[in-house]
Amino acid sequence: MNVRGFRDWQPVLGDRVFVDPSAVVLGDVELGDDCSVWPGAIIRGDMHRIRIGDRTSVQDGSVLHITHAGPFNPDGYPLTIGDDVTIGHKVLLHGCSIGDRVLVGMGSIVMDGAVVEDEVIIGAGSLVPANRILESGYLYMGSPAKQVRALTDKEREFFTYSAANYVRLKDQHLLESYAD
Repeated sequence: MNVRGFRDWQPVLGDRVFVDPSAVVLGDVELGDDCSVWPGAIIRGDMHRIRIGDRTSVQDGSVLHITHAGPFNPDGYPLTIGDDVTIGHKVLLHGCSIGDRVLVGMGSIVMDGAVVEDEVIIGAGSLVPANRILESGYLYMGSPAKQVRALTDKEREFFTYSAANYVRLKDQHLLESYAD
């Protein structure tokens, strides 16, 4: 079972969600409508909550986790992700907050307590340090991630295009899995 509970928590999946059989969704996790979780992705809410909005895709090999509450961080950090977010291949999101219409480039890392506002592009291979805030409307790149420039109108249009593209693809996967 790749979608499974832990303790008293059971994952809650919205309508028309696709979770690849090789992905894992565990514990206190909620996925919004039309989300997709691709091969080898891990979403592990075993010590805090993970909330993911509508039409968000989690690409192959990504790891989504939380920061537990303990003596060094009394409240911990949940992981929250908005609507129309594309999480690239092999991304690590750990106890952070991602707004709506965000592209997290392949191989990027976003650390505990970081806040990525709406309409942000994080370039591939970037590191967003703990507790950093990425302001809406900009491209960020590097390690540590730095604001590079304002987004163009075309880049802003890409957020919903990308989300819709992955909704179409996951619908095709769902159709094939039900055809068997």
